[in-house]
Amino acid sequence: MDSENDPYELRVGVPSVEVFRRLRNDAGLSDKAPEAVALALPNTWYGVVLHHEGEPIGMGRIVGDGGTAFQIVDICVHPAHQGRGLGRRIMVALTEELECRAPATAYVSLIADGPARFLYEKFGFADTARHDSVDMYRLMGAS
Repeated sequence: MDSENDPYELRVGVPSVEVFRRLRNDAGLSDKAPEAVALALPNTWYGVVLHHEGEPIGMGRIVGDGGTAFQIVDICVHPAHQGRGLGRRIMVALTEELECRAPATAYVSLIADGPARFLYEKFGFADTARHDSVDMYRLMGAS
């Protein structure tokens, strides 16, 4: 699409707490407490917000220690705008930043929900089970 006529704009940065929560909810991701989001967003190593005609409709972030470990998180696009390559556009921006600034020995991880795994595979991500690793998690506050 001609960039002059492209109604989508990807901006570097993070959304406000309210917009972050709305974007996650709109995309069907779990909600996060406003206090937790307020603590998290300033710790973003690199983030992007996707706008449609000025309105935020998607985002993606990289968090990590800046040297050895990074995680791609909060990739989401509003359902009304899905299927247009916008998730790919977010991933391009995030992976380009990693390729520019992250050390070559850094470990980059993400959790792929459902068919999103096929998008992430196009960016070189592989199932950890192929490497004798198992993804594990703990949700704080859960028994």
